[in-house]
Amino acid sequence: MSRGDVGQATAPVFVEEGRKLSAFLRRDLLTAWSYRLPFITDWISLVLQTLVFVYVGRLIPPEALPVYLGRRVEYLEFVAVGITLASFLAVGLTRLMTAIRQEQVQGTLESLVLSPTAWTTLQLGSAVYDVLYVPVRTLVFLLLTVVFFSASYELSGAFAALVVLVLFIPFVWGLGIISAAGTLTFRRGSGGVGFLVTIATLGSGAYFPMHVLPQWVQSIAAFNPIAIAVGAMRDALLGGAGLGEVLPDVIRLVPMSALSLLLGAVAFRAALARERRRGTLGLY
Repeated sequence: MSRGDVGQATAPVFVEEGRKLSAFLRRDLLTAWSYRLPFITDWISLVLQTLVFVYVGRLIPPEALPVYLGRRVEYLEFVAVGITLASFLAVGLTRLMTAIRQEQVQGTLESLVLSPTAWTTLQLGSAVYDVLYVPVRTLVFLLLTVVFFSASYELSGAFAALVVLVLFIPFVWGLGIISAAGTLTFRRGSGGVGFLVTIATLGSGAYFPMHVLPQWVQSIAAFNPIAIAVGAMRDALLGGAGLGEVLPDVIRLVPMSALSLLLGAVAFRAALARERRRGTLGLY
């Protein structure tokens, strides 16, 4: 077979998988809109969440917050970056696990696995709605802080922040796949992963300045991917740091993300092989 024939044979596969992703997106969008009250209350809760952090910020002494570009940031600006990362963590950790559990309960997981669909497509399809929705929700949150509460972010650091976020997503996705593997094996999911991520998030400085945390937590933060990503994004969005300035953090983050993605793939394949071998894939 010539290279041209291979290209012609391969192209339809990507096209077909892309159509399946769009079908997943359409399904989840229609499902979300069919339950309008939760959809609307989610946006109301976004406004209330913003107000909560505004008033919490009034309880924190200004001198407790770091200085960027010679300006001491407001607590709302400081925590908004942490909330951005926390939103992606929540999606990556729970969405795929929830989707797998839902398919188990509905009795459709086995037929879904046997369908001519790549597992990568199934994984991405389960989260594609949230992957698009969460950034929009986060952008609205940031705009709310700017328009109504005079928050200030450095547009010059937007590209560097985007690069950090893109490199952080594989780390989150790997954790989500590990959680999905736990759901396949234990049916009720793997709460241990969520617990560890919660502890890691609290110790990352996402919600509080690192210097107010115990010294041992600050020491561990140097090896905490969440802390690395949060710190780099704050340097970019609050301090206007460019890509070159956050490069040391990027270099540390890349192998951690790769390792998380690799462990997730191995765990999921092992869990799937185990359930197929035992004939329990369709049980819940």
